Amino acid sequence: MAKLYFKYGAMGSSKSAQALITKFNYEEQGMRCWLIKPSVDTRDGADIVASRIGLSAHAEIIAPEDSIGKKYQAAGWCDVIIADEAQFFTTGQIDELRDIVDTADIPVMCFGLRTDFQTKFFPGARRLMEVADSITEIKTICTCGRKAIVNARLDAEGNVVTEGAQVMLGGNDRYTAMCHRCWTEKILRQREKQE
Repeated sequence: MAKLYFKYGAMGSSKSAQALITKFNYEEQGMRCWLIKPSVDTRDGADIVASRIGLSAHAEIIAPEDSIGKKYQAAGWCDVIIADEAQFFTTGQIDELRDIVDTADIPVMCFGLRTDFQTKFFPGARRLMEVADSITEIKTICTCGRKAIVNARLDAEGNVVTEGAQVMLGGNDRYTAMCHRCWTEKILRQREKQE
């Protein structure tokens, strides 16, 4: 029986690498994968899913106005759908993925962030938390050794940013995974310096 999976983790937790490894595993068994990603994610190229460890593959781009259901029908038959950066899909697109699981009886594996740099849900991630059959955390660690759960946004001087647009693309140059304790302590230290 097919399921909708949400595998989430903080920045640098190997989500994209795991998505690409999953794709490889299905294809090694002769199965067809439909790899998709939201159009907002252009860091490694518009139609590329890439990991920090060097794995990459071409993906179909899904714009916010696109119907994933219609694109799925146009793509033809597949054994599994693998979605990278799923937090950037709209809630309606997540519902379409849920519908594909139920009607086509194929697994849909979504990989992405749960929360933004302010520790607030992305709309797509919130919907996945509501409707996914299986929710798995992909763990990574803070520099202190504790589990990282915050995607801390950094400015050019390495200060934690707490205001701004929810979506701002970047990698290690702009974000770092931190535990909640280190994140709040760094923000407090920054405020003390400003006073």
